[in-house]
Amino acid sequence: MKRIIVPIDFSEQSELALKVAAKLAAKNDSELFVLHMLELSQGIMSNTEYIPQVHIVHLMKVAEKRFDDFLDKPYLKGISITPIIKHYKVFSEINEVAEKHSVDLIVMGSHGVDGLQEIFIGSNTERVVRNSDIPVLVVKHKENVERFKTENFVFACDFEEESVHVAKRAVDFAKMLGAKLHLVYINTPADNFLSNDDAYKRINKFLNVAKLGLEVEIYNDYSVEKGILNYSENIGADMIGIPTHGRKGLSHFFLGSIGEDIANHSKIPVVTFKI
Repeated sequence: MKRIIVPIDFSEQSELALKVAAKLAAKNDSELFVLHMLELSQGIMSNTEYIPQVHIVHLMKVAEKRFDDFLDKPYLKGISITPIIKHYKVFSEINEVAEKHSVDLIVMGSHGVDGLQEIFIGSNTERVVRNSDIPVLVVKHKENVERFKTENFVFACDFEEESVHVAKRAVDFAKMLGAKLHLVYINTPADNFLSNDDAYKRINKFLNVAKLGLEVEIYNDYSVEKGILNYSENIGADMIGIPTHGRKGLSHFFLGSIGEDIANHSKIPVVTFKI
């Protein structure tokens, strides 16, 4: 892991993400790309009758000064940092920046959302998770950031063949973290409940295709989300990894995304890998 992006908006949540990214960068000798997107729209930038050009320049200089102050932190000393300012918020641009600089990971802070807000509005972090082609690490709780460690990493998936390449990325990610990897299959009554024999047949076929000489634990619960969260709590996990389809539009509304649900509701950091 040589390059990490951290989108920031000067909030407490984005500083939590910056702290975690700094710890990962220090451990792996990585470069941090710290990205701030201004609230200016393309229309405003191109329409000097709406806001005089001098005011736009002033807003940009204020943002740049605030950006510099935000990055003046003791925990960033000795870390290679490349600051990037975009003039307006387009979350798909994070992908473009990541591709341009061959970035390996995005780290973001999140409030987490619930209820109607989760269904109809979502969060900035959710938008990045849906659009990102590279892993996105989501952090939320201050107490977990302060004692951030990567000893136990849980990766859960359905062990269907479409997830093979994602599982391989998770294995590599765990090695990079120096973490013990816990692979788990969540067996639920609502999602085609399998007997232990049938579940292990699926898992063994998956492991043979993926050429992974690893063990997988079967954990029974009422839903996939609850199973992942409960299993992770039971083993004292430091981080959860999960695939996501990055569904958008109506498919996201009706089908949802377990990856996003876990990222919203987990107390420990969650990293999503797009299928």
